[in-house]
Amino acid sequence: MSITPAITVSSLDYERLAALLETCEQGHPVAGRLEAELERAEVVEPEAMPANVITMNSRARIRLGDGQEKLLTLVYPREADSEQGRISVLAPIGAALLGLSIGQDMQWPTPSGTTRLTVLEIVYQPEAAGEYHR
Repeated sequence: MSITPAITVSSLDYERLAALLETCEQGHPVAGRLEAELERAEVVEPEAMPANVITMNSRARIRLGDGQEKLLTLVYPREADSEQGRISVLAPIGAALLGLSIGQDMQWPTPSGTTRLTVLEIVYQPEAAGEYHR
């Protein structure tokens, strides 16, 4: 059994994601896991968000368990576009990325089985760019 890393979520992201989860269909395959992640997260004000944490609309380089590296932007479902590397927070890997810091890794269930993902770099984070109310 792997240890689940600590995660940090901004209060703005927390409020918006909680509202999103209220609109999800009963039995959505990822909503319950995202809700559990929010429940265990340390919630901080956007201005206090460390620059090394993946928040909503952050762009990060990650490595999957098979060694493949991807550059992904974590977005709300309506903004998802796999061809542009925009992954929904309601996709399995998207929910896993929320709140992780550079260097952290996590095992997470996907439709094809459990995968490990590691955060290698955060290329852009709204809070670090001074965008606190995006």
